[in-house]
Amino acid sequence: MASTYLSRTSGTTTNNKIGTFSFWVKFSKKTETSSYEPHIFDSYYSSDNRSGLKFENQKLLFYSRVGASTQVNVSTNRLFRDTNAWYHIVIAIDMTQATNTNRLKFYVNGVQETSMDATTYGSQNDTIHHFLGSVNLAIGRYGGNTSVNHIFDGILSHVHYIDGTAYSASDFGETDSTTGEWKIKTSPSVTYGNNGFFILKDGNSVTDSSSNSNDFSVTAGTLTKTEDCPSNVFCTVNPLARYSANLNITNGNTTVDETGNGWQMASSTLGASTGKWYLEYKITTAGNANGYHKIGFISDEAFSSSASHIAESALDGGYAFYCSNGSLEVRTNDAVISGYSKSDLGVNLTTGSVMCLAIDMDNKRAYFRKNADAWIKSADPVNGTNGLDISADYTTGKAMIPAIAIYQGGAGSINFGNGYFGQSAVSSAGTNASGNGIFEYDVPTGYTALSTKGLNL
Repeated sequence: MASTYLSRTSGTTTNNKIGTFSFWVKFSKKTETSSYEPHIFDSYYSSDNRSGLKFENQKLLFYSRVGASTQVNVSTNRLFRDTNAWYHIVIAIDMTQATNTNRLKFYVNGVQETSMDATTYGSQNDTIHHFLGSVNLAIGRYGGNTSVNHIFDGILSHVHYIDGTAYSASDFGETDSTTGEWKIKTSPSVTYGNNGFFILKDGNSVTDSSSNSNDFSVTAGTLTKTEDCPSNVFCTVNPLARYSANLNITNGNTTVDETGNGWQMASSTLGASTGKWYLEYKITTAGNANGYHKIGFISDEAFSSSASHIAESALDGGYAFYCSNGSLEVRTNDAVISGYSKSDLGVNLTTGSVMCLAIDMDNKRAYFRKNADAWIKSADPVNGTNGLDISADYTTGKAMIPAIAIYQGGAGSINFGNGYFGQSAVSSAGTNASGNGIFEYDVPTGYTALSTKGLNL
């Protein structure tokens, strides 16, 4: 949540010249604007005495000010713009080093950043007492300005601070021998020092997982757990692929609401050309005339075309399961599919209704239902009977990408297996034989969540 941050007051430091921060981060909001400066760590005494680690103009920046003078100000040339991937970031600080570039090292996904923008590394043996000493430390916000533009909007996982030792990225991560990808070390062998801590390990716990008991408090907002993690990236709504700024995307990019005065659309971050997939969409606010909501999917071909080919009113190039004035119908290219009109289906949808969608890309069929009701049209996604035939539009090799469109004041939340509708955990947690993802209702056998693990099952 963009209003959530954590805090604790540190005790006596082991060393206020040497330390390491390591964390995994996934953005929900673009970091491209100068007005949005999300802080990951911050220690704020006053405008003249403060230190922090933030993303500014898409770059990663560490800074420290003492007595109105800039002590340290180092940032990357590398830009951080991906709202789908997790980044592993390590900041190793050792102010005792004679070579200035060794005093502050940035690692991203296991590789040290050597092309830097700002390069004020400070003087040898400087103490960074506003950050590494006995301080009030905040995670996820800037102490001098608590507006949403200075509070981190996204997900953090496996957050470490090491007091007194400068470690490298290889102490917290490693290269997977099979995939070649950088992956997490869930229990690194490190010495934390007096003020060190390890929080947000495999969940939303702010209890210190090191031996120090340096617990944090949730100072503001709600800290929500999600199944989305560095080792299994789940599909979410894509803020970089929304048709209009009038579609507000929140809660880790799983909640959408229409803030303008018409149809708004966005597609999602993952797609698939094979496999069997399941997702859920909950209507949280009906909007105009009992609600106009479309949950469905477009093709990668349509997605790469001009905006008119992914028009929010039609989900052109794909299929839309459409709540129209509280009644369900199914459309493609903005036309009702024969046999799937409101009168044919007789399904009413209101606030709180969950539209469940199972997509079989192996056999090119789609299945849908309301809540835990029977699959519509007496369909059976497990046996492959009576599903909606999508083979004409999804030929071999063409991928489907989940998409959402809503109209005039409507709002809804998509559960791609993250385990939540917005900030509310699913209440019943249905069965899921794949073991991948948490859903409100039973997942048909053979289907799974659209995630990196799901794509590799």
